[in-house]
This record gives sequence, C-alpha cells and structure tokens, in this order.
Amino acid sequence: MRTFDSYVELCALFKENPHQDGARLVDPDLKMDFLYAVYDALRELPNSIHKSVLKSMINAICQENLVLRRKDEVRAMYILVQCPMFGHQSSCLIFAQLLRRIVHLPASDHQMLVHWLKILEVPRLRSMVRNLMHFLSLRQFPTADPTHALPEPNKIKWWIPTAARMLAFINAANNSCRPPLLHFSELYHEALDHIDLAADYFRWQDPSPCSSHFSYCQYPFILSINAKRLILTKDSEQQQMINARRSLETKASRQVSQVDIFFLNMTVRRSHLVEDSLKEIQRASERKELKKKLRMTFAGEPGLDMGGLTKEWFQLLVREIFDPDKGMFVYHPHSRCYWFRIPSSARTWDTAESASRAVTAPSSPVAGAAVEAELVQDDDDAVVARLVAASEEEESLQQYNLIGVLMGLAVYNANILDLRFPSVCYQKLLSPPVVPHADLHLGVVRNPSLDDLAQIMPDVAHGLRELLAYQGDVEQDMCLTFQASIEEFGAVKTFPLKQGGEDIAVTNQNRKEYVRLYLDWMLNTAIYNEFRSFYLGFHSVCASNALIMLRPEEVEMLVCGCPRFVLHDLRKVTEYDGYQSESAAVQ
Repeated sequence: MRTFDSYVELCALFKENPHQDGARLVDPDLKMDFLYAVYDALRELPNSIHKSVLKSMINAICQENLVLRRKDEVRAMYILVQCPMFGHQSSCLIFAQLLRRIVHLPASDHQMLVHWLKILEVPRLRSMVRNLMHFLSLRQFPTADPTHALPEPNKIKWWIPTAARMLAFINAANNSCRPPLLHFSELYHEALDHIDLAADYFRWQDPSPCSSHFSYCQYPFILSINAKRLILTKDSEQQQMINARRSLETKASRQVSQVDIFFLNMTVRRSHLVEDSLKEIQRASERKELKKKLRMTFAGEPGLDMGGLTKEWFQLLVREIFDPDKGMFVYHPHSRCYWFRIPSSARTWDTAESASRAVTAPSSPVAGAAVEAELVQDDDDAVVARLVAASEEEESLQQYNLIGVLMGLAVYNANILDLRFPSVCYQKLLSPPVVPHADLHLGVVRNPSLDDLAQIMPDVAHGLRELLAYQGDVEQDMCLTFQASIEEFGAVKTFPLKQGGEDIAVTNQNRKEYVRLYLDWMLNTAIYNEFRSFYLGFHSVCASNALIMLRPEEVEMLVCGCPRFVLHDLRKVTEYDGYQSESAAVQ
C-alpha cells in the first residue's frame, strides 16, 4: 500500500502525466476511472487492508517540506478526500487531519478544488457528503461507548468548523452547476434539528469582537428547513417580546389591557376586506406592531381568535386579491401559477425615466408616498385622466404591498398560504435578502434565464429557444422586431425593448440580444414598480438576518408549504380507519 504513503506516490500513480507542472482549473488531469476502480476495489477488501491503507494515509498527510510539482499537493488531497473508508468511525482522526490540511490551503487552491468537485460522478460526491455528515455527527453527538471515545472536546473544537468548510466547497460546486449535481436538501444535516438552534443563531448574531465561537448559521445550507423554521420562530418571538416591552413603556399614556400589548389586533369587515386590511396594516406599521402575534376580529361577529380567524382572514384576503376581476395577477394555465399583471404603463428601455419612477413610486401604504403627476398645460379632460390614472396606480401599488405584507405575516405567524407563484418570484424576493439603504434595483433577478421564464410561460420560453436554435433566416422568416407584446382585455399592446426597437429587426446576429432583453423586460423591468411594492411589503414584516439563511425554494416552503408530496412520507404518518396499508382500496 505504498501508493498512499506520500503525495508524490499518489500523483505518480493517478496523474495522467506524472511530469506535468501546474494544473488546469477545469480538470485535475487525473485518471479518474482508474481512481474510482481502486476505491471500489478497496471497499470490498478486508479490514486489515483498510487499516494498512489508513496508516499509509497518515504518513502522507503528516509529511512536511515535500518537494512537489506545482498543484500536486491539492491534487493529492483531492484524491484522498474521496476515500470511501472515511465513512467509518475508526478513520475520523485521519479524516480530521486531512480536512484541516485542505482548509489551510491557499484561496487559489480552494477555487481549483471547487471546480474539480464539479466533475465528480454524482454517487461519489454524494458519498463524500455522507462521510462529512457522519464526521460532523461524531463530533456533535459523541458516543458514550468507551471503545470509540474521541479525544477531549477542547482538543478537537476545530473538527466541526473544518468539516463545515469542506461542505461549503461542495455546496459552492453544486450551486455552480446547471442543473445542480445534488438537490439542496441532500446537504441538510437533519440531526442538527435537535441542538439548541436559538443559541446558535443568537451566537451568530452577536456582534461583539470577543464572540468568535463557531455557529452553524454561518453555513445555512447545512440546516434543514425545519431548523430554519425554528430559527425564524425564535427570532419572531424575540422581536415580538421587544415590541411588547416597548408597548409596556408607553402603556402609561394609553389605556391598553395587559394582554393586548402582546398582539397585533386587527378588526376588519367582511364586506370591505381589502380596504379595512390596508388601513389596519398601515396603522400597525405606524405603531411598529407588524411583528407582534396576529389576532383577528371580524366586525360584528363575536369570537375569540385561537388561530382559526387568522387563518380564515388569510384565505379570504388571498382569494379576493387573486380574483381575476381585480386584474393584479394573471393566471398562466400552462404553468398553473400566477404572475404580476404587466400594466399598460410598464417601463421600457428608457432607463432614466424608469429610475425616476422607481424613486417616486409609492412603495407601500406604510410609506404613504403619494404619486405626484407632472401635469402639463393641457385641456381639463387630459388633466383629469392623468389624475385618475395616478390614483389608480397608487391604489394598485398599495394592494401589491398588502400581498407582500400578507406573505410576511404568514411566515411570522406560521400560516400556510394557498399561493401559486413560480420559484423565480421567491428568488426576486431575496434579491437582495436585506433591504439596502439605496432604494434602487429591489427584487431584480440578475441575468434571468429561459428556465426562469419557463416557470411562468413555458410556451413562450419554448418559442424563444426555437428562435435561438433556428437554422434559417430569422429576419425573413420570423419578421420580429425588438418589441414585446402582451394581451390585455382582448387587446394586444407592444413595448419597445430598446430605443427604436419597433424599427430594429431581429436577425441571426442579434437574436441573443433580443432574448436577453425580452427576459429582462418580462421578469424585471415591466413589473418593477409592482414587484418593488410587493418586495417592501414582505420585508416590512420579515426583515431579519434569519432571512439571509434561506434559499428561494425554502422561502416558498415557508409561505406555501411543500409544493410536492412524497408518498413515502405520507404513508409514514397515515392512520387507517377500517383499512390496512395492504388493503386493495388503499393500494
């Protein structure tokens, strides 16, 4: 087993060219099939051989001052970290030393390692993740068995941070692949659901210089959706207690019952649901009470809200706002989801005017910014028409803000909403995850793709793919110009995608530009003001560092629940009344 005795031997055996100096970013230039075959054979050998190999690895890892060709050190570590024997507890000390060496490599080697991880076969990458998870569990939940005792905890405090860092490299490699090699949930360490997550989160939040303790929140991809939901709940409770204390301080000036200060009390009429909800949310925002526990009352109806009235309010409000007659959202039958209605005043290529509108557009009923129409000297009918249009636009933006607040309240109060937004909507909600001081480019997806558009309009995305792949003369055969068209109430409206777009033909040479501009207009520009209000409404409730830890898919799960049912999981919690799992009716 001298092969594993040193980095020199490893590189001599597995490098395609043993004399190669340096390495390529895209490929480690190793005999990967041969390496896989060696490890597969090693897995089937007896334990005595495993022990010999592990002893050889110790020699290789602990050797100092070796004379190696450039990048052979990171190559050797890349070879060793794939070893299947690191899934056994007996190898944890050696695995820890290897991970420590990897973490202490220079940043350029880390970048190279991330790229090399992308070319691994998926089962190999999955096996590596499994070994790292097992290693984390050994340190986080040490066994009481004296035959498998670990060194003293103070001596191995670095084990968890180094394993988490290695998982971060794998996560970076996975996220840079399209599609990802692993589903993001495969990097969850669900055993961590049982640690003190609140303490871990608040330790991560601690800004004091002396707070240098490790926190799993630094590596949120490790935490499961259940763990993140618990962290959000604890953060919500902390915010609610802070608001309650503030209310206690002002209680002397207002006659408020002791219990009411802990709740966001809202009273609405069923006949004026949207209007009353807007007023109540504006009032709550002015008093900074949006992060209190929600408690609903329907005017003229006796009843104490134990959760049912709040849930009913959510359901009724969602149903009314998404009513097609409201015209706020458009249902796309091909994707079975809703998307923002593109207004007739949608922004186009004129970025200067767009930026001006973005600043002056009312962000929410909370902000209360009125639209100031620039009235020209014109006849009275034109002036009235513009005033009416401005008023309607402000009311529309307020309602978009309301649905954003509604989603935020649902997350904060652990309610599931019956919403059907595409995943790109949640991606936009986290762009950026924290509202910046400069109020520009909120909810903008950078470099949107055809896959993003396909979530909403798969037929349109398919047509654009056909355009890009078309072998004939695009200009002569398709007769397209740099315009986007939408149908609204039976009428087709067109919008230029660039200055003079109505006169610029789409050709074989500029069709990529056309697709890029079309995607950006459809997913960002055309609905910027509407989504901005929606974005600010959501973040007015959910503004929290905990939100930084979430992926768009996880936000969707918190708002809408799991979008897909797994039959295996459903069977585990199913209770049969008069039937058995093997009954013909059940099967």
